[in-house]
Amino acid sequence: MAEDTGQERTEEATPRRRQQAREQGQVARSRELNTMLVLMIAAGAGAFIGPELGRDMAQLFHDHLSLSPHDVRDTTAVIHHLGGAIRDMVGALTPFFIVTILAAIGGPLLLGGVNFSSKALTFKWEKLDPVKGLKRVFAVRGLVELLKALAKFAIIGVVAVFFLTTHKEEFFGLGAEPLPDGIMHTFHLMLWALLAISSSLILIALVDVPFQLWDHARQLRMTKQEVKDDTRDTEGSPELRGQIRRMQREVAQRRMMEEVPKADVVITNPEHYSVALKYDQDKPGAPVVVAMGVDRVALRIREVAREHDVVIVAAPPLARAIYHNTELNEEIPVGLYLAVAQILAYVFQLRAAGRKAEAGKKEFTDLPIPDDYRHDK
Repeated sequence: MAEDTGQERTEEATPRRRQQAREQGQVARSRELNTMLVLMIAAGAGAFIGPELGRDMAQLFHDHLSLSPHDVRDTTAVIHHLGGAIRDMVGALTPFFIVTILAAIGGPLLLGGVNFSSKALTFKWEKLDPVKGLKRVFAVRGLVELLKALAKFAIIGVVAVFFLTTHKEEFFGLGAEPLPDGIMHTFHLMLWALLAISSSLILIALVDVPFQLWDHARQLRMTKQEVKDDTRDTEGSPELRGQIRRMQREVAQRRMMEEVPKADVVITNPEHYSVALKYDQDKPGAPVVVAMGVDRVALRIREVAREHDVVIVAAPPLARAIYHNTELNEEIPVGLYLAVAQILAYVFQLRAAGRKAEAGKKEFTDLPIPDDYRHDK
């Protein structure tokens, strides 16, 4: 899209775009983190299970490579010992392999998860395009990869030279040790060398991981038009969403108007606000707001109230206070109990006397409304 419209990819990827990228196998990866974890855990596993592994290997050599003259001449026996050696070797190395495999899986999990996608394995002819290949080589990623390779070479070289220098006496003395001791000593030095080299890669991983996360987010960036298209595809066009919202408002308004005939009183600011209250004297609780609105909705509430002979009382401050401090189908707040009680007492008196028509002749302007509930605009 960016190539077609000339727009720059400046917008963060939408959740749908990120999900599509994961389905295509496009996730953040750091080979330096994976390499460092595998080497360090392999060295740690070697140090932990090394002595037992050494004993197993020594026993393997003793059992299967110490052949008698009869076994040497018997091809069946040689094949039997070879199979036994392979079986015992695999059994001895299996724990080491398992730990190493778990370390290889753990790196991607720490960074962004492992995602196996068949789409990522699909052959793409454009990858053979030499022009695009040169662009990738001279792009930011190619430069970073070159710098990482040089940094790894320098760091590993320095660590290796330092390790060999500090342990040169031990290396020179290996030839004078008995064979079993020399083998174990060599194995010990190799583990420490592997641990030192893998630890040095932590510096590279600390730089590579943030870069890979940034580069992955950069590759997923979208143009403003792509964001609009994605939003339209997932949520529908703005016109459709607006139509749905209008329909929802109309349905909610119709349901609200159906409750107006059940109200005991409609309190109004004659020009703008209308609030319909229902109070059931046989149940505990305060009066409930069953309908409310401003301007055209308020006018419609009053019209429905007149059609069904519901008492309408003008009390501008109270109408505004209820509208701004109460939600639909909720009880009025405690601070308005006294003011509403005076209105309901007036209405019930007129109803008992059969003089409901007189309700519109009086306007309540001095009701006890707390300052916190007043809304004079």
